[in-house]
Amino acid sequence: MSGSSPTLVVSPDPASPDLARTLDIAGYTWKAITSGGPVSENEPEGGWSGAIVDATSDPDGAWLFLRNLAKQGDRTLPVLLLVSGAQLSELEHREQLFDDFCLSPFHPAELEARLRHLLASDLDIQRAELVEYGDLTLNLETYQASIDGRSLDMTYMEYELLKFLAQNPGKVFTREILLSRVWGYEYYGGARTVDVHVRRLRAKLGEEHANLIQTVRSVGYRFGQSRWES
Repeated sequence: MSGSSPTLVVSPDPASPDLARTLDIAGYTWKAITSGGPVSENEPEGGWSGAIVDATSDPDGAWLFLRNLAKQGDRTLPVLLLVSGAQLSELEHREQLFDDFCLSPFHPAELEARLRHLLASDLDIQRAELVEYGDLTLNLETYQASIDGRSLDMTYMEYELLKFLAQNPGKVFTREILLSRVWGYEYYGGARTVDVHVRRLRAKLGEEHANLIQTVRSVGYRFGQSRWES
């Protein structure tokens, strides 16, 4: 393959059959290494483009790999984490170790979409449909978002959730409806993933704008400024 082709490092070794098949069909160049192996080993001349870490079979090994990645100074490498629905609670307070996560078993189309978004860089701003709410702007063509002119670095599903909410301001959605409308009918996890994504979105929006996504007690979430003031 050409030098411009994305080359991914995958852990653990061997990669699961489903992951290996998806990457091969999508045309990615990749190499699996053990959880304890240094990422610099067998690194291609152009460097790694990203990492996929599968935590479903060996969670301890996966977190060890990610911690080693950070210690080796390779945390700038985009990381996609594969987890099961039962592992969502393990993501809390570890967000600094990965950039996006995908629930396994996964749909190949979803994994490919997440990888495209994860590896995208220097996208040209083109004329496209925009979703705007106050200081928030979402470009639906380039998957870029900004608030107060500040670019927001979001994962694929964070963007999809924010886009859906911003397109429906003032409406209250239960977690189950958000799972159905944003994640789709093939989603395998539970409602907790909505809370995880909302918490991460609020942090990225910043303290000044975190209240754009409001919690409606015992119901779900609503996007838009509150109609009451504390």
